[in-house]
Amino acid sequence: MFHLQCNDELRHYITANLRHFSFRSGELHDGKRAAAVAITIVHMAHKPDLYEIPFEAGWENHAAVLLTRRSAKLKKHAGQWALPGGRMDKGETPEETALRELAEEVGLKLGMEHVIGRLDDYTTRSGFTIKPVVVWGGCVTGLQANPDEVQAIHRIPIAELMREDAPILQNIPESENPVLLMPVGDNWIAAPTAAMLYQFREVCILGKQTRVAHFEQPYFAWK
Repeated sequence: MFHLQCNDELRHYITANLRHFSFRSGELHDGKRAAAVAITIVHMAHKPDLYEIPFEAGWENHAAVLLTRRSAKLKKHAGQWALPGGRMDKGETPEETALRELAEEVGLKLGMEHVIGRLDDYTTRSGFTIKPVVVWGGCVTGLQANPDEVQAIHRIPIAELMREDAPILQNIPESENPVLLMPVGDNWIAAPTAAMLYQFREVCILGKQTRVAHFEQPYFAWK
């Protein structure tokens, strides 16, 4: 049984798993641009705000990850599930970008001491090499969505990522590799976000060395 309370024990456990994991960096070639995202661990604080996720007594203190729904105003990938993140500015490290984007998108300001590790880079069909940074947020309140970028902020229980039906792999005619999806409630999240959440589950919670760079994205996300 996995210890999913949002406390120091879980932080130390995840940190130790990340120390034993050698993340792989992607090459920036063929016009690829560097971006970073924050996989931020926080406490649930309240019932899941997606009604289809079951709620159990005591979940207020369980660990969750922060996800957003992208604003419908955005030109690309509007309304899609996402991790807080964006393009790396010149001279920034992935960690600095992830923390900056957390502050800009959801109003969560954290220092470098909250960064606990990295996962594998994931290169997207739309031209980015995404660098996932694992961040410990802990007990945070007062999150504020930036209306220009974020439609909604969600705390997804880590327990939801441990479902037996996750991940879902789908074959598509456009690629020899399967598309990876992660079920959340009665819905699903697609790669690249799903691929990073799956690797977070495998590496940070299960202590495995699972790789995800080969998993495909749905065709609608290729542009």
